[in-house]
Amino acid sequence: MRTPSSRSALVVAGLVAALVLGAGLGAAAFSLLDEDGTTVVRQVTAATSEDAAATSTLSIGQVYASATKGVVEIEATSDGFGPSGTAQGSGFVIDTGGHVVTNQHVVAGASTIQVTLWDGSAYEAKLVGTDPSTDLAVLRIDAPRSALHPLVLGDSSAVDVGDTVLALGSPFGLEGTITSGIVSALHREMTAPNSYTITDTIQTDAAINHGNSGGPLLDARGRVIGVNSQIESESGGSEGVGFAIPSDTVRSITRQLIATGEVKHAYLGIAMVEVPNGVAITSVRSGTPAEATGLRAATGTELVDGRERPTGGDVIVAFDGEDVTSPAELQSAVDRRQPGDTVTITVIRGGKRETVEVTLGVRP
Repeated sequence: MRTPSSRSALVVAGLVAALVLGAGLGAAAFSLLDEDGTTVVRQVTAATSEDAAATSTLSIGQVYASATKGVVEIEATSDGFGPSGTAQGSGFVIDTGGHVVTNQHVVAGASTIQVTLWDGSAYEAKLVGTDPSTDLAVLRIDAPRSALHPLVLGDSSAVDVGDTVLALGSPFGLEGTITSGIVSALHREMTAPNSYTITDTIQTDAAINHGNSGGPLLDARGRVIGVNSQIESESGGSEGVGFAIPSDTVRSITRQLIATGEVKHAYLGIAMVEVPNGVAITSVRSGTPAEATGLRAATGTELVDGRERPTGGDVIVAFDGEDVTSPAELQSAVDRRQPGDTVTITVIRGGKRETVEVTLGVRP
């Protein structure tokens, strides 16, 4: 299920050699199970500290000291990666088994992947699995347990606009760089590498540049509340705004990748647009659960207040009893289900309210 993107210039924060990629895609106990405005850019010397995840709000330096050993630099090599054949990004350790989280677009198509830890030691990484639909990937390195400093995943659903956040990573190859800012907005949408929509992302004014892709966005207690992924700006630089994949999504996806090496997303199979009373279906894809259930696409359009609006098809107004007012809400509701789940969808059809049962499929 896809929704139209209104982004004017989304740029991934990855770095391909020294080449700026331009608009579009292009920034053992698991710690991930542990926990339930002026932008300032700083280079800080690494220091040691106790884990900050269980403490109160910390200074920028304290967060840096507690988290920097868990952040890694990633180099992915392939003949398709620019003049030097190397794409660069960031990532972070999530457990003492050597698993590392990064963006899918950082390692896509790579023949070899190298992970460099805080102490300068470098390891060839195995690709455990990727999920293009959420732009996430999990790597694994065979490093000594003593060299691994897992970061704790926080609760992104508890994040509020205005909260202090910090981005850690290797922008332009400058490892160990921290930038600070606030949560500028919530529930934003990003376009994933496979053109599906990533919902509920976190918007921040913390400076994110090429090479920050895959690195952690931390709260003021040093917990990961997002994975930095994209930039929106006319130049592709940090004077725009950054977007991070929320930690609740990261937690779910990484668990699946570590367990099976793949992720299966629930799928309905429609294209849609927002209308005043719900979500209008503009097309129903062949061979999908939506087609099997008999959901109906618009057959025409009408002009209302100077804007075209679909007519003649179903308008979805509720999903499993919960009101739906936007495509993002509907997709988020589907994403919370599993393939094979049976759900109820309430539509307005021919002026009447009807409810149908749909068994969700697997996103292609």
